[in-house]
Amino acid sequence: MVLCAVAGYLVVQYVTGGTDGPSCRVVSGRAGGPSYEFTPEQAVNAATITAVGTGRGLPERAVAIALATALQESGLRNISHGDRDSLGLFQQRPSMGWGTPQEILDPTYAAGEFYKHLVKVRGYQDLPLTVAAQRVQRSGYPEAYAKHEPDAVMLAAALTGTAAATLTCDGRQDSTPAAQAAQATATGPDAVRSALVRDFGRDALETAAAEVGGKASPSPAPTSGDGRTVTLPVRGDTGPGSGRSLRERGWQLAHWAVANSSALRIERVSYAGRQWTAGNTESEWRTAAGEGGTGSVRILTAR
Repeated sequence: MVLCAVAGYLVVQYVTGGTDGPSCRVVSGRAGGPSYEFTPEQAVNAATITAVGTGRGLPERAVAIALATALQESGLRNISHGDRDSLGLFQQRPSMGWGTPQEILDPTYAAGEFYKHLVKVRGYQDLPLTVAAQRVQRSGYPEAYAKHEPDAVMLAAALTGTAAATLTCDGRQDSTPAAQAAQATATGPDAVRSALVRDFGRDALETAAAEVGGKASPSPAPTSGDGRTVTLPVRGDTGPGSGRSLRERGWQLAHWAVANSSALRIERVSYAGRQWTAGNTESEWRTAAGEGGTGSVRILTAR
């Protein structure tokens, strides 16, 4: 019995990345609904997977399938080991043509490869999540994806922006080796901008275009006079047929910033009259005076 208890504890620690450090939480968009707690490392990877999917104009269902798959395969952690030569978030194998080890360990690339295969599955949006994921992954345990569906659906709703103000993190610094390595070079507005380009592309930073030599020349998202605030314009997705509203895009960017708050040392995020502040009680989204617009997301970084 003792051995079983220890084994159970280790499994939980593997899947969640531990519960003693910084934490994040996503809740259902309906009152009294369920919630799911996860780590900042998992939050960063989930936000990247979501950004890659929406950047391709894919629906929320595709994002939920990808998130459930990564939860099962790696616990939403970018691990450098696995069964045989499996690697990364989706445990993709170089020997099976998924890419080089270096490519697979790039979360943006790995997510893109998953979606590339998913869209080839006929009618994947109407299939049970387990079936759709299995047709991409060819796993020896196809039924295992199903248990992650409720959490993946909540994450997808928050990170695509369809469920507003539903994702929070405490914003404390993550002490895991992966997070410390990322934080070694990630500070200030420049780090925020680099991470945005990594996940969304340069369009996420562009403000009004100025005519230079007869051609439109985009200008990057501005930093405020304090040198700490990045203001992101909210525009519709460029993906064909995305059908997403500007408000959903805004909440996606706002939740993305909160998900990256520990790694990028983000202290405050404001959007649509709501504000999240690192370290406050339960880090919930609170009503904020003077933050009523939906045209931009404001991100305040640490000093």
